[in-house]
Order: sequence, then structure tokens, then C-alpha cells
Amino acid sequence: MRERSVTVRVARWSALHPWRAVVGWLVFVVLCLGGGIAAGMNSAVSADYRVGEAGRAEALATEGGVQLRPTEQVLIRAESGPLDRKAADAAVEDVTARMKALPEVASVAGPVRSADGRVLRVQVELNGPDQDAKKNVVPLRAETEKVAKAHPDLMIEETGGASVSQGVNDQRGKDLAFSEAITLPITLITLAVVFGSVVMVGVPLLLAVTSIMATMGLAMLASHLLPDTGVGMNMILLIGMAVGVDYTLFYLKREREERARAGGRLTSEALVEAAAATAGRAIVVSGLAVIVSTATLFLAGDVIFDSLATGTILVVAVAMVSSVTVLPALLVKLGRRAERRAAKRLAQGKPVRGDEDKKPGRVWNLLLAPARKRPALTLCLSVLVLLGLAVPALDMKLKDPSRDSFSREIPAMQGYDRLLDAFPEQRVRHLVVVRAEASQAGDVKEALRGVHRRAVGDPLFAQVGQPVVRSSEERQVGQPVVRSSEEQRSGQPVLRSSDDRRTTTLELNAPHPTYSKKAVATLDRLRDDFLPATVGKLPGVETAVTGEVPRGVDYVEHQNEKLPLVLGFLLLMTFAMTVYAFRSVVLGLLGVVLNLLSAASALGLLVLVFQGDWAEELLSFVSLGGISSRVPLFLFVILFGLSMDYQVFVVSRIREAALNGVPTRQAVLDGIASSAKVVTSAAIVMVTVFASFVMLHILEMKQMGFVLAAAVLLDAFVIRVMILPAALLLLGRATWWPSGAIRRAEARVAERYAAPSAGASEGASEGAAERPDSGHPEGRRIAQGG
Repeated sequence: MRERSVTVRVARWSALHPWRAVVGWLVFVVLCLGGGIAAGMNSAVSADYRVGEAGRAEALATEGGVQLRPTEQVLIRAESGPLDRKAADAAVEDVTARMKALPEVASVAGPVRSADGRVLRVQVELNGPDQDAKKNVVPLRAETEKVAKAHPDLMIEETGGASVSQGVNDQRGKDLAFSEAITLPITLITLAVVFGSVVMVGVPLLLAVTSIMATMGLAMLASHLLPDTGVGMNMILLIGMAVGVDYTLFYLKREREERARAGGRLTSEALVEAAAATAGRAIVVSGLAVIVSTATLFLAGDVIFDSLATGTILVVAVAMVSSVTVLPALLVKLGRRAERRAAKRLAQGKPVRGDEDKKPGRVWNLLLAPARKRPALTLCLSVLVLLGLAVPALDMKLKDPSRDSFSREIPAMQGYDRLLDAFPEQRVRHLVVVRAEASQAGDVKEALRGVHRRAVGDPLFAQVGQPVVRSSEERQVGQPVVRSSEEQRSGQPVLRSSDDRRTTTLELNAPHPTYSKKAVATLDRLRDDFLPATVGKLPGVETAVTGEVPRGVDYVEHQNEKLPLVLGFLLLMTFAMTVYAFRSVVLGLLGVVLNLLSAASALGLLVLVFQGDWAEELLSFVSLGGISSRVPLFLFVILFGLSMDYQVFVVSRIREAALNGVPTRQAVLDGIASSAKVVTSAAIVMVTVFASFVMLHILEMKQMGFVLAAAVLLDAFVIRVMILPAALLLLGRATWWPSGAIRRAEARVAERYAAPSAGASEGASEGAAERPDSGHPEGRRIAQGG
């Protein structure tokens, strides 16, 4: 007798020892969560985010101690009308004194007046790196609130990168709670429709939630190897609920089919073992496919993608393990309960409603009819429709989302808008970093002054010199000198040098949105024209430019460089996993093509909706005029993995029937039809989870949710219902090339049930009566042998 697979052996043990399996799973969850909480989360630091020239500039500046520090801006204005100078001066004095007393504050600059004189700003520089700013800004905001209460006649508020980041974090927490509030009810309704049982509805949710909890603990432990960027937990929730419910759904559906087919002749343990041989194997293969495809994100060489990949891989692995270990135990306990209730009803003389292996309804028959009747036409039209949807992707523009893209429901963002209205030059902040020998410090400063002069004469730039807080005369009377933004535009350059005089920096400003073409043009002018013509002429000098715009530009360039490598490896892994699962090169190639088609069409829809501005009010976002640079690569990797769920589940059913001797055409139709309901249900759950992210405020998460929901929807209802069956029907037996297993199975069945010439009629009748279907023990044995 052939040795059972590991999946079947594990399921059998779980079925025979259900309480041990359940308790063992709960202990595992508690240990993971407890271990993670004890270890804590190791967050990424500034150095982990460095990419390209901007990253090199930040490393040089940090080494010299002249890096850009987190800054906050305190705005002082009148509620309406002109600003009362006396009241404003008193508020400035109060803000300055309070901020300087805080240990989190490095320096407080003098006040600067807006061009129209209606707004004052006081710049506060924080100690520590950017990653600590969200924590360090809390006492600053508390002091700003105290100042605002002490001066009720003025409008006083604080904004800046740290304040905005803190607001984004708070909003993200509320968004995730809102997403869960939408996802859970729809998931419950979907599962109730599939199973018609409250108890059965609870099983997928229970496993999904416990899998997510265990993964959160594991993610905290993993962060000490791969630092967390804050997005890993989002992916654990996003992917964990979708995959956890899907895997459980596949297993439950197959167990119910086996129970209906057995008609009470098999025990719950035997039924669970039979389901493990088919659905259990499909879950393991599909889970491994998701893990392998997601692992390609590590090739991107980016800490954010590392965090996304780690969270996704961990939650898929845990969900896969739960489906093949503790799920069989739960099904046995529920099965025994149902058997006892049935026996009790029989003893009371009451009828017992048996499990039915329901056939697909009228709707699914209608959906499958085009592929069944006219496969060539269906294939051509479906592919043309998806190609048409993919056309807008040809005009896709990748951009790195900046602070300008955050929701205006965040109070700090409202203050940020008022800051930019009054001081437009604060939009873009470039930092030029020059590294040279200490003996060249004088020449470097003079060259950087030349850069500053060129920028002052260039309409793309707006320069602000150093504000002077007070003159000697005004210090005596206690009145601050307040320079307007316009007055400072021709001031001295802001130069800083390291203690060893080897590193010098120059700050330049520009009044353009950070993701605009003009903002990028200022960077190009600086890197390509100003620096080569000045500092670049000095021998042995190293220069680099950083800031929000340079970081964004370099990040997109970095992603574009890595995309071919990641995509190529992803295609190779998808092909290899499909060939391994089904022993078919044709199916491997077909899977790659279908995944590319669904991803391209989803990207086309994404560009159509988010790159323009027509859907801004409908979906509550402000268009970047492009797509977040991380979204396409993330889509390809996650979609290629998730689509394997449907691919493995559907094709496994087709192959199982074909291995039982069913002709390929009939096997395709039967396999698609038998998996229709569960594939639809799984897709609805996934689409619901992903679509709920469209309602979030963070634009990047909104785009990710939209494109994944669109991709899964197209994959489930167009690829798997129209294109896949049509292609397989046209390919026929060639689908399984080069494997000869299907051909041998058909020949074996034909030989076994062929009627001898002397008794053809009788033999044919008996053969028809005994021909195995996909549930026959012999057929199952062949299917497992593959």
C-alpha cells in the first residue's frame, strides 16, 4: 500500500485526537502572541530607508552631524482680519520659551512673517531621528495647546512632519477598525449562504482570527531580523482574513461533498481524511505558491517591501498550517455532534435530512454556457475585454506618495495647508550635501554660495535666508525682529558644516507640490546644472542631494530598476509551482499568461480611476497624477500568489476527474461546475476585505485595496469562468502535456470497462453502471498518485 502523504497523516492524527489538536493550536497561538509581546517590535530606523543618491546624501550628512532634523512649525494668525502685532509678539515669546524648555527640542528659530503679514510661523527643530519624531512631538503639541488657550484672541496651531505622521497613525487605527466592521458582517453573510449553518460560519472566522493573532506575535519576533516599517501589521490583517477564510472554505466544502457522497457509510474521521487527500493537498500547494511568490519581494531591496513580504508570508504559512492541523479536529467534533443528533432523531422516529452534494444552480450554468458552447469565441472576446481594460496601464506614471497626499481630515494636514498658503516656499526642501577634505572647506562654501546665487535667479526656486530673531537694540526693549518671507528671499544661504569641516550642507526651497513636475524639475536643475557648474569643479569632492522630492524620485527609479528582476523571478516561480502541482508545462504557461492578463487589466482600471481626478469625490482622495510606486510590484506579487488559490483548487478538481478516466472535456466542465460555488464565495470574501481598504484615508492603501479587489474579481469571474474553461476545452488532452498520467488513466478505464465483442450490449451497460467518478476510491487513489 502506498504511503500516505504528510497532509493526510497529519489530518488523520488530528481527526483521531481532536482535543489534543485544538488545545495544541491554542497553546501555539498563545506562545506566539506572548513571545512577540515579550520581545517587542523592532522598528526600522532612518538608515533602513535609504535608497539611491538621496540615501547616500543622508548617510554623509548623518555621519557629519549636519543632517536634516525633524521640524515643526507653530502658526500664529488672527481668526479674521489683520494680525495684532502686540498680541502676536506675546504669543511668540510664550511659544519660544515653552519650546526651549523641552528636552525634545534642539532649537527654536526666530519668527517669520508671511508675505501678506497675516501669519507668523516659528520653526522648532527636534532632537533625534525621524523615526522618534512621532513620539517626541507629543509634548510639543501639548505646549502648543497651552499657548493657544493662553492667547484666545489668536489662532495658534502646530504642524509638521511629526504631527502629520502622528495624525496618520491615529487615522490608520480608526480606518482598520472601520474596515473590520465592514468585512466581518459580509464575511458572515457569505459563509452563512454557503453552509446554511451558524456553527459552520464560526469555524472559518475562528481559524482566521487565531491565525492573525499568532502571526502578529511571530511578526514581532521576526522584526528583530527584518525591521518593521509599520505596514506589516496592515498586511497581516488584509491577507490573513482573506486567505484564512478561503483555505477553511475550500476544506469545508470538500468535506461536505465527501459526506454527501458517502451517504452515512463513512465515519467523520474517514471523511476528514478523504478531504485532506484532495482539498488539504490543494491548500498546501496554493499556500506554498503564495509564500514563494511573495518571497520575490525581498529581491526589491527595500525595507518596506521586506516588511510587506514578511507579514504576508507569515500569515499565509500560519493559515495554511491551521487548515491542515486544527481544522480536521474541529470538523470531526462537529461531525460527531451531527451524527449523535441524527441518531437521536432516528430513535425518536423523526426524519433526518441528509447532506446533499448540490449541483451548480441556474446562474452558474448560464455563466458557463458560453465557454461550453462556443469556447473559441468566448476565449477571444474575454481576452479582448481584458486587454481593453489594460490599455490605460500603458500611460501609468509612478510616483512616491508625499505628505501632500494625506487626508485633510487630519488636523495637522489642515494646518499644513494653511502653512503652505502663507509660506509656499516651504513645500519643497532640498538639502545639498558636500563631502571634501577639511582644507577645502572654504572653497566648498564659496561654491555652495554660487549654487545659492543660481537658485535665487531661477524662477523655479524660492530662497529663504536665515531669520534674524532680534537686533541688539530690540533685544533691549524685548521686541522681536520679524522678517517677511519676501524680505528674506534674497538673504544669505543656509550653510552648515560638521565639526571636522569635512561635510557642508546647503538648504534650498521651492514653492511646488512635492509630486509635481516643477518640483522634480528643481531637483534636475540642481543635480544636472547647478552642482556640476560649481561644486563639481572642485577636485575630490563628493556631492549628493536629499529631501522629500529626491527621496521620492530616487525611490521610483530604484523600483523601476528592480521591477524586471522581481517580475522575471516571479514568473519563473509561478511557472515552476504550477508545473510541480499538475505535472504540466502547458498549464504552467497558461497560468503565467492568465496571471499577467488579470494583473494588467487590474492596473488599467487603477490608472483609469486614480491617475485622473474624475473619481476624487466618489472615492474621497486627491489624485497624485500617478500611481504609488509600490502598488504595481505589490499587485503582481500578491495577485500571482492569491490567484494560485483558484488555479490550484479548480484545476485540481479537473485533474482529479481526468485521472479517473473522465474525458478531458467533461472533466473541465465538471471541475469548473463543482468548484463554482466555493470559488465565488472565496472571491466575495477576498473582494470584500480588499474593497474595504478603498474606504481608508491613506491613498496608497486605498490604491492597493482597489487594485487587489479588481484583480480578484476579474480573476474569479472572467479568468476562471470564461477564459480558463474555454482554453482548456480547446486544448483538450494537450492540457496535460508532457504528463502521460491522464492518457494512461483513460486507457486503463477503457480497457477495464470495454465490452467484449460477444456481449457488447451487456458489458457496456455494466461498464456504464460501474464507471468511476471523481469520488470513487480507485479514482481517488490515482488522483493522489498524480
